[in-house]
Amino acid sequence: MAFVLENRPNMTLVFLILASFMQLCFGAMYKVGDSAGWTTIGNVDYKQWAAKKTFLVDDVIVFQYSPQFHNVMQVPHAEYQSCNASAPIATHTTGNDSITITTHGHHFFLCGVPGHCQAGQKVDINVLRVSSSASPSQSPLSSSHIPAVAVPAPSSSHASYWLPSKFGVVMAVFLVVLFNFA
Repeated sequence: MAFVLENRPNMTLVFLILASFMQLCFGAMYKVGDSAGWTTIGNVDYKQWAAKKTFLVDDVIVFQYSPQFHNVMQVPHAEYQSCNASAPIATHTTGNDSITITTHGHHFFLCGVPGHCQAGQKVDINVLRVSSSASPSQSPLSSSHIPAVAVPAPSSSHASYWLPSKFGVVMAVFLVVLFNFA
């Protein structure tokens, strides 16, 4: 018990360091429309909202809305442009939908309630390729995506981006810090 009492401040530091490193292991979470959510009320400009974000693979896109009045449909590019919700790739109707982005490129979402897409309730989530050396990933949905432009590795403005190789580094640093305080 002497260890716990004598090293309590050190263990707090270890916990804070671990919490900081764990943030690096997961993609960022974005609430579509920020505080307004997914709606036709308030003239939310989803195109402008998305343009201010840097989306990367493993980010989570959260759509919050009233399910009595809205839904979320992922659609191919042509259907997005024409606001056609007749053949969606996926439909979400819970009112609190979290969608993890697993591929780079454009991901198109709209509200399938008649008139809502035409009123601007649609968003293009453009997920950037991490580096020009990254090979494009193929998915069953890849035919519905427009290729993304290659960009350099993520900057500090997107510090919560996940790189699989980060997990090992994070755990190694954590263990070194933990055993130095133990």
